[in-house]
Amino acid sequence: MSYRLAVVGATGNVGRVLLDILSERDFPVEKLHALGSERSVGKSLSFGERETIPLEFLDTFDFSQIDLVFFCASDALAQKHIPRIQSTSKAYIIDKSSAFRMDPHVPLMVPEINAGTLSWAAKKRLIANPNCVVVPLALSLQTLAQGNPVKKVVVSTYQSVSGAGKEAMDELYLQTKATYVAESLTPEVFPKPIAFNVIPQIDRIEHDGFTGEEHKIMGELKKIIHPSLQVTPTCVRVPVFNGHAASVHATFEKPLALATARERFSAEKSIQLYDSASKELYATPLDIAGEDAVYISRLRQDPKTPSELTFWLTCDNLRKGAALNAVQIAELLVRQNLLKNC
Repeated sequence: MSYRLAVVGATGNVGRVLLDILSERDFPVEKLHALGSERSVGKSLSFGERETIPLEFLDTFDFSQIDLVFFCASDALAQKHIPRIQSTSKAYIIDKSSAFRMDPHVPLMVPEINAGTLSWAAKKRLIANPNCVVVPLALSLQTLAQGNPVKKVVVSTYQSVSGAGKEAMDELYLQTKATYVAESLTPEVFPKPIAFNVIPQIDRIEHDGFTGEEHKIMGELKKIIHPSLQVTPTCVRVPVFNGHAASVHATFEKPLALATARERFSAEKSIQLYDSASKELYATPLDIAGEDAVYISRLRQDPKTPSELTFWLTCDNLRKGAALNAVQIAELLVRQNLLKNC
């Protein structure tokens, strides 16, 4: 059986990668609609090696004959359009925005670790895709926490500009170029210059000193792993075009041997352990661009604290952090025969 799909925000960073992944993984597509703003209408996008898809206007699109919607647009657009889709169609919706992630009736899913929460989606036919840093964090932590729950995680993220959209990537490019010709450009996307700089702020700073992005990490990890999990994040924007990274320090209920941690990471197909205690072997965002796995490096442990582990994590945020995770959710819907043609 093949299915009728709609991709909202098809011209954005995540939308374009999602189209590539649907083609690469040979997802069973009967008809695919690419949706965007009114100014996008009349343009077209490539799908696979041969097909070209015209862009259609989101506001007037009829979802009644659609089986599955990938929503890759802003929170505001999700809050506006997802209720309309739910009321006019029987389509399942996989939402990349943060609009419904903390809704207790909406599963927040990383298929490798909490596929069982899919049953929550039966009523609203809505599934939330976690934040692009939360996906690899949750996957790595739960891979380790087999019979030994994680109690606390302290994480510093190093997030690329692609996570903030095409305009952010343009700002990094233009500021870098301007620096070499002794020009100065006023930041528009970020609060400070991003070229040759790091910015310890993603989203606005809230009353408690944490940023909006840090609150997302705290809330989403608690929802996916356990409400009692202690999470202390610091989110940093770095002058990298694509690929997020994080330094993770996790505390478990019981001691976790380093050898056991290596075995568990090595056994998970979505994780690539790229690490050596005796060699300078570690993955960087540049190394893993275009890759689907979450890469774990610099795995280490203080012998005095055997219940704690520290590691370096990196992944392509547009793929596993966003588009690939959404496609894997869609594949799960197919396997469970939930995408029934209207």
